[in-house]
Amino acid sequence: MKKNSLSIVLLCMLFGSLSAQETNSSLIIKEQGSYFVGGSLTTNKNGSVFHGDHGYVYYQMPIHPHKLPIVLLHGIYQSSKTWESTPDGREGFQNIFLKKGFSVYNMTQPRRGNAGRTVECKNTEPVYDEQDWYTKWRIGIYPNYFENVQFPRDKESMNQFLRQITPDTGPLDFEINANAIAALFDKLEGAVLIAHSQGVMHAWKTIPKTKNIKALIGLEGGGFFSFPTDEPSPQTDAEEGIEYIRVQTDTFETFTKIPILLIYGDNIPTEHSSIPELDIWRIRLKLAKQWAATVNRRGGDVTIIHLPEKGIYGNTHFLMSDLNNKKIAEIIYQWLKTKKLL
Repeated sequence: MKKNSLSIVLLCMLFGSLSAQETNSSLIIKEQGSYFVGGSLTTNKNGSVFHGDHGYVYYQMPIHPHKLPIVLLHGIYQSSKTWESTPDGREGFQNIFLKKGFSVYNMTQPRRGNAGRTVECKNTEPVYDEQDWYTKWRIGIYPNYFENVQFPRDKESMNQFLRQITPDTGPLDFEINANAIAALFDKLEGAVLIAHSQGVMHAWKTIPKTKNIKALIGLEGGGFFSFPTDEPSPQTDAEEGIEYIRVQTDTFETFTKIPILLIYGDNIPTEHSSIPELDIWRIRLKLAKQWAATVNRRGGDVTIIHLPEKGIYGNTHFLMSDLNNKKIAEIIYQWLKTKKLL
């Protein structure tokens, strides 16, 4: 890979200081570029080769970065676009954390978006399911908005939001994806992972593969909560296999070695809901709390923040692009500070 090393002065004035890293001055980027990580190389019977199943990474580095970079990992049917500008044109986590002094590595998983080249292609027929995602992502109960929702209500913002959905180009393979994610962290020799939704599922598969994930911030994670086989199964309405799994003790112990912060938004039912797209979040939050208690009981360091319990209301599944995304980023920044990871 040939590095694109340059100094670019981005004339973006910061409005208000959320942390010591943010000032009303120009932002100077020391280096930016992109590359691929992981992947396979296969050869057919004629000797022709095929490179595929890699991840894609876009990165930016400030002049004086914090000691650990941040890796951003998207969720289901998303790409690195998740972390760029928001549907209504505000700054996303990619820029927010860059301005807070972090080198930021924005990753797209294999078989998705810029990393779409795969050895196992599948035909992608249109699936007319946007109303289901609208509700499952807790913008409201389609077509209505939740009264307190932190999502912009103009037509164009919704248009932009729905257009960032992107399909898999091949079957979802957590092993291939976790290997690519681990390859990035090993290349960086240590970084903090901020993952969203299905990206948190990938985190549970990746942490046992590398010692270079130094902390995890999981935004609205659901699925693959990994409980040790030497303890009883969690109390849950979910069946084992997707929402939670059982792992060997040595695998589970890897989750006790790093600090973990799990953040959940608003409008999650507290009792059983007849709307399955909403009820799944009740199940997931309950599982997250049981999992955190198990990890902490065995010497780990897991913190769960359910935002309404902190007086922060209206957040959707997409915390990083909600109207109060700078407040969410500051919560993460302060947590990293308390863990001495700056």
